[in-house]
Amino acid sequence: MVESHSGRGTFVTSSKPQSIRHSLDWIVNSGDPQNASFVSELREILEPEFTALAAARIEEQQLAMMREAIDVMDRSMKDPEAYIEADLDFHLALAEAAANPLILSLLDSIVGVLRVQRLGVFSVTGGPQRGQTHHKLILKAIEQRDPSKAHKAMRAHMQQIREDTAAVKIPRGKSRTGRSS
Repeated sequence: MVESHSGRGTFVTSSKPQSIRHSLDWIVNSGDPQNASFVSELREILEPEFTALAAARIEEQQLAMMREAIDVMDRSMKDPEAYIEADLDFHLALAEAAANPLILSLLDSIVGVLRVQRLGVFSVTGGPQRGQTHHKLILKAIEQRDPSKAHKAMRAHMQQIREDTAAVKIPRGKSRTGRSS
């Protein structure tokens, strides 16, 4: 990471994952309505890949977290807040299972935007149920330690999210991040 200072030059900053997280958080929350589509695109590229890694590397603790998240989502179909938190937990457990701290930092950096996106998807008729179907297929592939099947299941889930996100009606004057434009 680099920082530019007018009159002083360009300097290398800390390369710790936290620096990356703050930079991405700043970009994502800058209020540009197009950022939501950038986040979706980033997820479509990254999540199937790290889900395949997770299938090969997952430990029992992360599997337990994923199972618990699915149970909470099943019980929370009428409670958007609880469902969304469990959904985030599911995806964060996958990122953690990939055993690469940069992946976890990248996902962690966009959690705020993911919350807003999921709230929109929750409002789409059948959105949470479709998400659950995909979550269970992903979990099954992970439990089988099948990277190819896990990759395919996550790719299908990302497609479902893209379609449901496109169906979300955004009030005039609001961006997909929830900020006024």
